[in-house]
Amino acid sequence: MDVAMNPSNVKPSDEASKVNFLRRQMCVTLPTVLSGDVDLADKTAIVTGGNAGLGFQCCVQLVDLGLGRLVIAARNEAKGQAAKEELCARKHTKTTIEVWWLDLGSYDSVQAFVERVKTLDGVDMIVQSAAMFGVDFKVNDKTKHEEMVQVNYLSNALLTILLLPVLRAKKRAGKPATRIAWVNSETAAWAQFKERSGESILAELDKPGGFEYLERYCTSKLLCQLFVVELCRRVSASTAVVVLVNPGFCWGSRLHRDVGGVVGGVLAVVKRIIGRSPEEGARTLTDAVVRHGDEVHGQYLGDCKLKPMAPLVYQAEGAKIAEALWAETMAELEFAHVEEVLAGVGE
Repeated sequence: MDVAMNPSNVKPSDEASKVNFLRRQMCVTLPTVLSGDVDLADKTAIVTGGNAGLGFQCCVQLVDLGLGRLVIAARNEAKGQAAKEELCARKHTKTTIEVWWLDLGSYDSVQAFVERVKTLDGVDMIVQSAAMFGVDFKVNDKTKHEEMVQVNYLSNALLTILLLPVLRAKKRAGKPATRIAWVNSETAAWAQFKERSGESILAELDKPGGFEYLERYCTSKLLCQLFVVELCRRVSASTAVVVLVNPGFCWGSRLHRDVGGVVGGVLAVVKRIIGRSPEEGARTLTDAVVRHGDEVHGQYLGDCKLKPMAPLVYQAEGAKIAEALWAETMAELEFAHVEEVLAGVGE
Protein backbone atom coordinates (compact mmCIF):
# COMPACT_ATOMS: atom_id res chain seq x y z
CA MET A 1 0.00 0.00 0.00
CA ASP A 2 1.30 3.49 -0.89
CA VAL A 3 1.71 5.25 2.44
CA ALA A 4 0.26 8.45 0.93
CA MET A 5 -2.98 6.72 -0.05
CA ASN A 6 -6.04 6.85 2.18
CA PRO A 7 -6.23 3.33 3.68
CA SER A 8 -9.86 3.54 4.74
CA ASN A 9 -13.25 4.19 3.15
CA VAL A 10 -13.57 7.40 5.17
CA LYS A 11 -12.95 10.65 3.30
CA PRO A 12 -10.15 12.74 4.87
CA SER A 13 -12.47 15.76 4.90
CA ASP A 14 -15.13 13.79 6.78
CA GLU A 15 -12.63 12.52 9.34
CA ALA A 16 -11.42 16.09 9.84
CA SER A 17 -14.86 17.58 10.50
CA LYS A 18 -15.64 18.95 13.95
CA VAL A 19 -19.01 17.16 13.93
CA ASN A 20 -17.37 13.79 13.43
CA PHE A 21 -14.81 14.67 16.09
CA LEU A 22 -17.61 15.20 18.61
CA ARG A 23 -19.34 12.00 17.50
CA ARG A 24 -16.16 10.00 18.04
CA GLN A 25 -15.62 11.56 21.43
CA MET A 26 -19.16 10.95 22.65
CA CYS A 27 -20.24 7.74 20.93
CA VAL A 28 -17.25 5.49 20.21
CA THR A 29 -16.34 2.76 22.70
CA LEU A 30 -12.71 1.76 22.41
CA PRO A 31 -11.73 -1.92 22.64
CA THR A 32 -9.70 -3.20 25.57
CA VAL A 33 -6.76 -5.54 25.05
CA LEU A 34 -7.23 -8.52 27.39
CA SER A 35 -4.45 -10.61 28.90
CA GLY A 36 -5.73 -13.66 27.08
CA ASP A 37 -5.34 -11.88 23.74
CA VAL A 38 -1.58 -11.37 23.91
CA ASP A 39 1.56 -12.88 25.41
CA LEU A 40 4.00 -10.14 26.41
CA ALA A 41 6.05 -12.11 28.93
CA ASP A 42 9.21 -12.01 26.82
CA LYS A 43 8.59 -8.55 25.33
CA THR A 44 10.39 -5.27 25.99
CA ALA A 45 8.67 -1.91 25.65
CA ILE A 46 9.84 1.70 25.80
CA VAL A 47 7.32 4.43 26.61
CA THR A 48 8.44 8.04 26.33
CA GLY A 49 6.53 10.34 28.63
CA GLY A 50 5.63 7.22 30.58
CA ASN A 51 5.64 8.95 33.95
CA ALA A 52 2.31 10.76 33.52
CA GLY A 53 -0.94 11.02 31.61
CA LEU A 54 -1.59 8.75 28.66
CA GLY A 55 1.97 7.45 28.68
CA PHE A 56 1.64 6.29 32.26
CA GLN A 57 -1.74 4.68 31.62
CA CYS A 58 -0.23 2.85 28.66
CA CYS A 59 2.48 1.58 31.02
CA VAL A 60 -0.23 0.41 33.43
CA GLN A 61 -1.96 -1.52 30.67
CA LEU A 62 1.25 -3.13 29.41
CA VAL A 63 2.27 -4.14 32.93
CA ASP A 64 -1.18 -5.59 33.62
CA LEU A 65 -0.88 -7.57 30.37
CA GLY A 66 2.25 -9.23 31.75
CA LEU A 67 4.97 -7.30 29.90
CA GLY A 68 8.45 -8.66 30.54
CA ARG A 69 10.46 -5.43 30.60
CA LEU A 70 9.47 -1.76 30.56
CA VAL A 71 11.65 1.31 30.09
CA ILE A 72 9.97 4.53 31.19
CA ALA A 73 11.63 7.45 29.39
CA ALA A 74 11.11 10.63 31.39
CA ARG A 75 12.52 14.16 31.44
CA ASN A 76 12.01 14.31 35.20
CA GLU A 77 13.67 11.23 36.66
CA ALA A 78 12.10 11.72 40.10
CA LYS A 79 8.63 11.60 38.55
CA GLY A 80 9.71 8.61 36.52
CA GLN A 81 10.77 6.81 39.68
CA ALA A 82 7.44 7.66 41.33
CA ALA A 83 5.64 6.15 38.33
CA LYS A 84 7.82 3.05 38.60
CA GLU A 85 6.96 2.63 42.28
CA GLU A 86 3.25 2.92 41.53
CA LEU A 87 3.51 0.33 38.77
CA CYS A 88 5.53 -2.06 40.92
CA ALA A 89 2.88 -1.83 43.64
CA ARG A 90 0.18 -3.18 41.33
CA LYS A 91 -1.12 -6.70 41.96
CA HIS A 92 0.80 -9.53 40.34
CA THR A 93 3.33 -7.21 38.70
CA LYS A 94 6.17 -9.25 37.25
CA THR A 95 7.52 -6.62 34.88
CA THR A 96 11.12 -5.47 35.20
CA ILE A 97 10.84 -1.68 35.16
CA GLU A 98 13.58 0.88 34.57
CA VAL A 99 13.55 4.67 34.34
CA TRP A 100 15.79 6.35 31.78
CA TRP A 101 16.30 10.07 31.30
CA LEU A 102 15.13 11.59 28.02
CA ASP A 103 14.74 15.31 27.37
CA LEU A 104 13.19 15.98 23.96
CA GLY A 105 14.32 19.57 24.24
CA SER A 106 17.89 18.38 23.72
CA TYR A 107 19.38 16.59 20.73
CA ASP A 108 22.25 15.45 22.95
CA SER A 109 19.77 13.76 25.27
CA VAL A 110 18.09 12.00 22.34
CA GLN A 111 21.43 10.70 21.07
CA ALA A 112 22.48 9.54 24.54
CA PHE A 113 19.15 7.76 24.97
CA VAL A 114 19.58 5.87 21.70
CA GLU A 115 23.08 4.82 22.79
CA ARG A 116 21.53 3.37 25.92
CA VAL A 117 18.89 1.51 23.90
CA LYS A 118 21.79 -0.30 22.23
CA THR A 119 22.45 -2.05 25.56
CA LEU A 120 19.08 -3.83 25.45
CA ASP A 121 18.80 -7.33 24.02
CA GLY A 122 15.91 -6.19 21.87
CA VAL A 123 12.91 -3.87 21.77
CA ASP A 124 9.48 -5.08 20.69
CA MET A 125 7.41 -1.94 21.05
CA ILE A 126 7.98 1.79 21.47
CA VAL A 127 5.29 4.31 22.38
CA GLN A 128 6.37 7.89 21.70
CA SER A 129 3.85 9.76 23.84
CA ALA A 130 6.04 12.60 25.13
CA ALA A 131 4.83 15.95 23.80
CA MET A 132 4.14 19.50 24.94
CA PHE A 133 1.51 22.22 24.57
CA GLY A 134 2.96 25.64 25.35
CA VAL A 135 0.82 28.77 25.55
CA ASP A 136 3.67 31.24 25.03
CA PHE A 137 6.11 31.55 22.16
CA LYS A 138 9.38 30.11 23.39
CA VAL A 139 12.62 29.40 21.58
CA ASN A 140 14.61 26.35 22.62
CA ASP A 141 17.89 27.56 24.13
CA LYS A 142 19.92 24.78 22.52
CA THR A 143 18.46 24.42 19.03
CA LYS A 144 16.99 27.92 18.57
CA HIS A 145 13.73 26.47 17.25
CA GLU A 146 10.25 27.16 18.59
CA GLU A 147 9.70 24.80 21.49
CA MET A 148 6.56 22.96 20.37
CA VAL A 149 8.05 22.27 16.95
CA GLN A 150 11.26 21.13 18.64
CA VAL A 151 9.70 18.72 21.13
CA ASN A 152 6.68 17.47 19.22
CA TYR A 153 8.35 17.16 15.85
CA LEU A 154 12.10 17.60 15.42
CA SER A 155 13.39 15.68 18.44
CA ASN A 156 10.85 12.90 17.96
CA ALA A 157 11.87 12.67 14.30
CA LEU A 158 15.53 12.36 15.33
CA LEU A 159 14.66 9.73 17.93
CA THR A 160 12.73 7.67 15.38
CA ILE A 161 15.47 7.79 12.76
CA LEU A 162 18.32 6.96 15.14
CA LEU A 163 16.41 4.04 16.63
CA LEU A 164 15.86 2.34 13.26
CA PRO A 165 19.31 0.74 12.77
CA VAL A 166 19.36 -0.31 16.43
CA LEU A 167 15.98 -2.00 16.14
CA ARG A 168 16.92 -3.67 12.89
CA ALA A 169 20.17 -5.03 14.34
CA LYS A 170 18.44 -6.33 17.46
CA LYS A 171 15.44 -7.90 15.74
CA ARG A 172 14.94 -11.36 17.19
CA ALA A 173 14.86 -14.30 14.78
CA GLY A 174 11.33 -15.34 13.96
CA LYS A 175 9.84 -12.29 15.71
CA PRO A 176 7.99 -9.38 14.08
CA ALA A 177 9.70 -6.03 13.63
CA THR A 178 9.44 -3.45 16.40
CA ARG A 179 6.23 -1.43 16.53
CA ILE A 180 6.77 2.32 16.94
CA ALA A 181 3.54 4.12 17.86
CA TRP A 182 3.99 7.88 17.64
CA VAL A 183 1.14 9.71 19.37
CA ASN A 184 -0.60 12.12 17.01
CA SER A 185 -3.88 14.04 16.95
CA GLU A 186 -6.92 14.81 14.82
CA THR A 187 -6.00 18.47 15.32
CA ALA A 188 -3.39 18.02 12.58
CA ALA A 189 -6.30 18.30 10.14
CA TRP A 190 -7.31 21.64 11.65
CA ALA A 191 -3.96 23.37 11.14
CA GLN A 192 -4.02 26.41 8.86
CA PHE A 193 -0.26 26.00 8.47
CA LYS A 194 0.34 29.41 6.88
CA GLU A 195 4.08 28.91 7.31
CA ARG A 196 4.09 26.47 4.38
CA SER A 197 4.15 29.40 1.94
CA GLY A 198 7.51 30.69 3.18
CA GLU A 199 10.91 29.92 1.68
CA SER A 200 11.75 27.80 4.72
CA ILE A 201 9.06 26.07 6.76
CA LEU A 202 11.18 25.75 9.90
CA ALA A 203 12.45 29.33 9.65
CA GLU A 204 8.88 30.62 9.37
CA LEU A 205 7.86 28.56 12.41
CA ASP A 206 10.71 30.12 14.38
CA LYS A 207 9.30 33.63 13.95
CA PRO A 208 7.31 34.97 16.94
CA GLY A 209 4.91 37.02 14.84
CA GLY A 210 1.50 35.43 14.43
CA PHE A 211 2.15 32.68 16.99
CA GLU A 212 -1.06 31.21 18.40
CA TYR A 213 -0.63 28.25 20.70
CA LEU A 214 -3.51 26.03 19.54
CA GLU A 215 -2.67 26.60 15.88
CA ARG A 216 0.99 25.82 16.56
CA TYR A 217 0.12 22.58 18.36
CA CYS A 218 -2.05 21.52 15.41
CA THR A 219 0.75 22.39 13.00
CA SER A 220 3.33 20.43 14.99
CA LYS A 221 1.14 17.33 14.68
CA LEU A 222 0.67 17.91 10.94
CA LEU A 223 4.45 18.09 10.52
CA CYS A 224 4.66 14.63 12.09
CA GLN A 225 2.15 13.23 9.58
CA LEU A 226 4.01 14.68 6.61
CA PHE A 227 7.30 13.36 7.98
CA VAL A 228 6.07 9.82 8.64
CA VAL A 229 4.71 9.50 5.10
CA GLU A 230 8.13 10.42 3.70
CA LEU A 231 9.99 8.25 6.21
CA CYS A 232 7.95 5.16 5.38
CA ARG A 233 8.53 5.64 1.67
CA ARG A 234 12.19 5.07 2.44
CA VAL A 235 12.10 2.52 5.26
CA SER A 236 10.11 -0.72 5.02
CA ALA A 237 8.08 -2.43 7.72
CA SER A 238 10.74 -5.13 7.94
CA THR A 239 12.97 -2.63 9.79
CA ALA A 240 10.26 -1.23 12.06
CA VAL A 241 6.54 -0.60 11.76
CA VAL A 242 6.01 3.11 12.31
CA VAL A 243 2.42 4.21 12.89
CA LEU A 244 0.76 7.40 14.06
CA VAL A 245 -1.96 6.95 16.67
CA ASN A 246 -4.66 9.36 17.81
CA PRO A 247 -5.86 8.77 21.40
CA GLY A 248 -8.58 11.39 21.11
CA PHE A 249 -9.27 14.36 23.37
CA CYS A 250 -8.60 13.22 26.95
CA TRP A 251 -8.88 14.73 30.38
CA GLY A 252 -6.18 14.02 32.94
CA SER A 253 -3.38 13.97 30.35
CA ARG A 254 -1.67 17.10 31.75
CA LEU A 255 -0.96 18.18 28.17
CA HIS A 256 -2.83 21.47 28.65
CA ARG A 257 -1.52 22.17 32.15
CA ASP A 258 -0.03 25.52 31.10
CA VAL A 259 -3.38 26.87 29.90
CA GLY A 260 -4.60 29.06 32.74
CA GLY A 261 -7.21 31.73 33.44
CA VAL A 262 -10.69 31.67 31.97
CA VAL A 263 -9.58 29.67 28.94
CA GLY A 264 -8.04 27.02 31.16
CA GLY A 265 -11.20 26.82 33.25
CA VAL A 266 -13.44 26.45 30.21
CA LEU A 267 -11.10 23.86 28.72
CA ALA A 268 -11.21 21.82 31.92
CA VAL A 269 -15.02 21.78 31.85
CA VAL A 270 -15.14 20.84 28.16
CA LYS A 271 -12.67 18.03 28.77
CA ARG A 272 -14.89 16.55 31.45
CA ILE A 273 -17.94 16.76 29.20
CA ILE A 274 -16.57 15.28 25.98
CA GLY A 275 -13.13 14.03 26.96
CA ARG A 276 -12.02 10.44 27.29
CA SER A 277 -10.39 9.24 30.46
CA PRO A 278 -6.61 8.69 30.36
CA GLU A 279 -7.27 4.96 30.61
CA GLU A 280 -9.55 5.07 27.55
CA GLY A 281 -7.14 7.16 25.54
CA ALA A 282 -4.25 4.87 26.43
CA ARG A 283 -6.14 1.90 25.02
CA THR A 284 -5.38 3.28 21.57
CA LEU A 285 -1.64 3.32 22.32
CA THR A 286 -1.63 -0.22 23.69
CA ASP A 287 -3.71 -1.39 20.74
CA ALA A 288 -1.27 0.20 18.28
CA VAL A 289 1.73 -1.78 19.51
CA VAL A 290 0.15 -5.17 20.25
CA ARG A 291 -2.71 -5.70 17.80
CA HIS A 292 -1.61 -4.47 14.39
CA GLY A 293 0.81 -5.75 11.77
CA ASP A 294 2.74 -4.42 8.80
CA GLU A 295 -0.43 -3.03 7.23
CA VAL A 296 -0.32 0.04 9.50
CA HIS A 297 3.23 1.04 8.50
CA GLY A 298 3.23 4.73 7.63
CA GLN A 299 -0.45 5.02 8.48
CA TYR A 300 -2.69 6.64 11.09
CA LEU A 301 -4.84 4.88 13.66
CA GLY A 302 -7.91 6.53 15.16
CA ASP A 303 -10.30 4.70 17.50
CA CYS A 304 -8.00 1.66 17.01
CA LYS A 305 -8.77 1.55 13.27
CA LEU A 306 -7.01 2.76 10.14
CA LYS A 307 -8.19 6.28 9.41
CA PRO A 308 -7.11 9.01 6.98
CA MET A 309 -4.62 11.65 8.03
CA ALA A 310 -5.17 15.36 7.44
CA PRO A 311 -6.62 16.11 3.97
CA LEU A 312 -3.46 18.03 3.01
CA VAL A 313 -1.41 14.81 3.17
CA TYR A 314 -3.31 13.36 0.19
CA GLN A 315 -3.21 16.49 -1.97
CA ALA A 316 -0.62 17.43 -4.59
CA GLU A 317 0.29 20.49 -2.55
CA GLY A 318 0.81 18.29 0.50
CA ALA A 319 3.21 16.04 -1.40
CA LYS A 320 5.35 19.04 -2.35
CA ILE A 321 5.28 20.36 1.21
CA ALA A 322 6.22 16.95 2.58
CA GLU A 323 9.23 16.80 0.26
CA ALA A 324 10.32 20.30 1.28
CA LEU A 325 9.86 19.53 4.97
CA TRP A 326 11.82 16.31 4.58
CA ALA A 327 14.73 18.17 2.96
CA GLU A 328 14.73 20.80 5.73
CA THR A 329 14.55 18.13 8.42
CA MET A 330 17.47 16.21 6.92
CA ALA A 331 19.50 19.44 6.87
CA GLU A 332 18.54 20.27 10.47
CA LEU A 333 19.55 16.81 11.69
CA GLU A 334 22.66 16.55 9.52
CA PHE A 335 24.88 16.61 12.63
CA ALA A 336 23.56 13.12 13.47
CA HIS A 337 24.26 11.82 9.93
CA VAL A 338 20.60 10.93 9.52
CA GLU A 339 20.76 10.48 5.75
CA GLU A 340 23.55 7.93 6.15
CA VAL A 341 21.53 6.22 8.87
CA LEU A 342 18.49 6.00 6.60
CA ALA A 343 20.58 4.79 3.68
CA GLY A 344 21.75 1.94 5.88
CA VAL A 345 18.23 0.75 6.69
CA GLY A 346 16.43 1.71 3.50
CA GLU A 347 15.08 -0.93 1.15
